[in-house]
Amino acid sequence: MKALKDVITVNRQNSVGIANSYEGFSFDFGALSSKLDNLCIIPGFCDVHVHFREPGFFYKESIETGSKASARGGYTAVCTMPNLNPVPDSVENITIQTDIIKATSCINVYPYGSITVGQKGEKLSDMDGMKDIAIAFSDDGRGVQSDEMMEKAMLKAKSLGKKIVAHCEVNALLKGGYIHDGEYAKSHGHKGICSASEYEQIARDLELVKKTGCAYHVCHISTKESVELIRRAKKEGLDVSCETAPHYLVMDDSDLKEDGKFKMNPPLRSKEDKLALIEGIKDGTIEMIATDHAPHSKEEKSKGLANSAFGIVGIETAFAVCYTGLVKTGIISLEKLVDLLAINPRKRFNIPLGKDFSVWDLNEEFVVNPEEFLSKGRATPFEGQKLFGVNLLTVCNGEVVYKRK
Repeated sequence: MKALKDVITVNRQNSVGIANSYEGFSFDFGALSSKLDNLCIIPGFCDVHVHFREPGFFYKESIETGSKASARGGYTAVCTMPNLNPVPDSVENITIQTDIIKATSCINVYPYGSITVGQKGEKLSDMDGMKDIAIAFSDDGRGVQSDEMMEKAMLKAKSLGKKIVAHCEVNALLKGGYIHDGEYAKSHGHKGICSASEYEQIARDLELVKKTGCAYHVCHISTKESVELIRRAKKEGLDVSCETAPHYLVMDDSDLKEDGKFKMNPPLRSKEDKLALIEGIKDGTIEMIATDHAPHSKEEKSKGLANSAFGIVGIETAFAVCYTGLVKTGIISLEKLVDLLAINPRKRFNIPLGKDFSVWDLNEEFVVNPEEFLSKGRATPFEGQKLFGVNLLTVCNGEVVYKRK
């Protein structure tokens, strides 16, 4: 990874493999020039899994606040999940969201269309009508329980040249659980979510991918069995990909506390699962890291592990969490992390990288303070932690969309 002054010298050619991305792009770095030796320019990150909550849940997050938080985190492209009101299951409903995106977003936002009407799993959405609007199709927040419905969805997506992006969860196996069914749950009297609730639906879907030939992506994998299933599917030549999130790579259920900011779905799993996920990103089974940025109100996250809403925020801390926990510890290189956060998501989802980049001081340490977030959400398990990597500037489509004060 080249220092910023070296990148400028070579006409801002990207130092991690996308040649000429910034060639000929004129930008006045002004006050940054005195610190060029310590700074690094990185392609704009791309997150294929965020919840911006608008329309329908503006009090949790809006497209405007979500996009500003993303820019602060170095993200210039995100894909928004469909658990909204109205659900984007038709041209009319998804257009409500795209109109807000055009009016208020400072970065590139690509909405998902839902797989089923109202995300109820009973009837296919208007996938034909949304094919030129939706980046892909997902019912994230809910697993499609019916084998027949998922097969129909895959066949339709295949015919449209679109991907199915799956939240994999077998409802019958949840049994009221809300954290991982591991040692912490047992010792603290909590109801656990078994790993099988995730990997059994992945196994089902992979069989359907074999049958239909659909392009398929698995959301937020968290278990060692999920990693192995996807590794095997790739060796068989199936058109599959997957993501995991920063918190699953640097935390496990031994880090849990009696606080709603540690509650997400899927939950923090065992140390063994975490190590399997790390091996998955190292060998390429997991080709991207997505945040699953999921803001809620303070009240919704103040009811402990049992009663708080599922979901944490993460888009403003993702790079620093991964850089501190994975790069500075020698687990992966910085170039590998940039592949996971910026390059691979764009390749898989055909999202272009234009004049998009961010400028980082990798040597600066900070303490995570949610009150400084630009997101409306404040619940993060990293609150109070010391991390390395501070973003000074984000440029999207040639325009400055974030500048550190």
